[in-house]
Amino acid sequence: MNRYIKYALVAALPIAALTSCNDYLDTMPDNRATLDSENKIKSILVSAYIDSECAWVNELSSDNCDDYGEQNPNTNRWMDDTFAWKDESESVNESLDRYWEASYIAIAGANEALAAIENLGGPSVSPMMAELKGEALMCRAYIHFMLANLFCHPWTQDAEQYLGLPYMEHPETQLKPRYERGNLADFYNLIQKDLEEGLQLVGDSYYDVPKYHFTRKAAYAFATRFYLYTEQWEKAVKAGTECVGTDPSSMLRNWSIFAGIPGTGQVKPNAYISPNENANLLLQTSYSRIGVVFGGYTNYSRYSHGQYLAINEDFRANNIYGSTPYSVYATYTGSNFDKSVISKCSYLFEYTDPVAGVGYTHTVIPVLTADEAVLNRAEAHVMLGEFDEAAADLSAWMSAFTSSKVTVTPQSVVSFYKNKNYCYSDNDQIASGLKKHLNPAFEIDEEGSTQECMLQCVLAMRRIETLHHGLRWYDIRRYGIEIPRRVINASNRPDHKTDWLGKDDPRRTYQIPLKVRDAGFQPNPR
Repeated sequence: MNRYIKYALVAALPIAALTSCNDYLDTMPDNRATLDSENKIKSILVSAYIDSECAWVNELSSDNCDDYGEQNPNTNRWMDDTFAWKDESESVNESLDRYWEASYIAIAGANEALAAIENLGGPSVSPMMAELKGEALMCRAYIHFMLANLFCHPWTQDAEQYLGLPYMEHPETQLKPRYERGNLADFYNLIQKDLEEGLQLVGDSYYDVPKYHFTRKAAYAFATRFYLYTEQWEKAVKAGTECVGTDPSSMLRNWSIFAGIPGTGQVKPNAYISPNENANLLLQTSYSRIGVVFGGYTNYSRYSHGQYLAINEDFRANNIYGSTPYSVYATYTGSNFDKSVISKCSYLFEYTDPVAGVGYTHTVIPVLTADEAVLNRAEAHVMLGEFDEAAADLSAWMSAFTSSKVTVTPQSVVSFYKNKNYCYSDNDQIASGLKKHLNPAFEIDEEGSTQECMLQCVLAMRRIETLHHGLRWYDIRRYGIEIPRRVINASNRPDHKTDWLGKDDPRRTYQIPLKVRDAGFQPNPR
């Protein structure tokens, strides 16, 4: 039934799980195939980090992209289907089937490391062995969590009613294993088990380039997101504080310095992804073209984050801080395209044949940052009714991203957001605005309340912070935010609506990849 998962796992196992094929030999053909030392386990943990990304899929699916119409030919069928919330039928580097396969390959690497650690005596053998186990557990928990947020219903208090995914806890040793999806509650319980055990063990001592590994701060940044998404508000606050401390200012990205970096092209994106940047907690290298998609190129520009969105909904909109973000964005326009982007998506090219000029396009994404952790903690404070503490976190983020001297207070948030109209009203389902109706599965106070206004502020700031990196899609799902598909006309205004994603639309959860379904895996409801 599960050939596709099996193949993905086998591709990652040049080690103990496959050595039985060589039992007839007197000696192992390659002594690197045995994980018999801490350094070898450290080496294989490199494969426990995924080399694919879901940022482009998520951005296309979210309200961060508009359709610039048939007069813009810079698209392909995969983009057309993704933007239209259709089940995927094409495979590209950024497609969901690639992410699925890469995820289970990475999980297999983590499982091999964990098995080897136990074979060598477990985490008590040495401090390094304990940290290795902590890192492997964090990798396994994080990748399963990301898969859940792509291919499962958002977590709710009745998660046992929804489909989960196979949780891979051991190296695969069977030729044709069968996996059942189980329920979402059990799946998240296993993620939390790995996460909390990993938090007790993970450290920082043995990394050569720490920002490409789960350090302690990166682990707590992930924990903050996990606990937020699972409505464990107190734990989200505590994890956020473990990550950024009580005064996060020194860990937040200094956008004023970033804005002042001279040069064009990849100068700013390379600075954004620098391992020396305090805000970057976990960097991930992926096969991806998002550096082109969210850069100054006409390629792939039919579905773009353009000036209309920027001016009316996010980083150029008149927000609580006024209109004073640092100049960290760029606008690219032509006869049939429009892009307004924050200059943070790197475009890296690996030549496989320099003479022929061919190779692979890569990017580096900070998948966990201090900036996101602060905003996640702010949301958790809001849900606990700790509005002053939430306002302090929002002020910290705002002072880093803008030149505004305004201090956020619960009163100022209510005063600003309560007077804003909700966009996508019954009278106009295409015109934009800063505020949208929230329909989460968990309870929040009525519209116009302090809590609802502060949630609007958090969501608006996090949308800016995570722009081009895909996390907005998870907020749309968690908060039941309804969004249109619309076409932008030559006057740079919404012209007409082509589709609508309601709060209960099953398309809010991506379909299981086609090859996996063809192998017999249970699909998501449609």
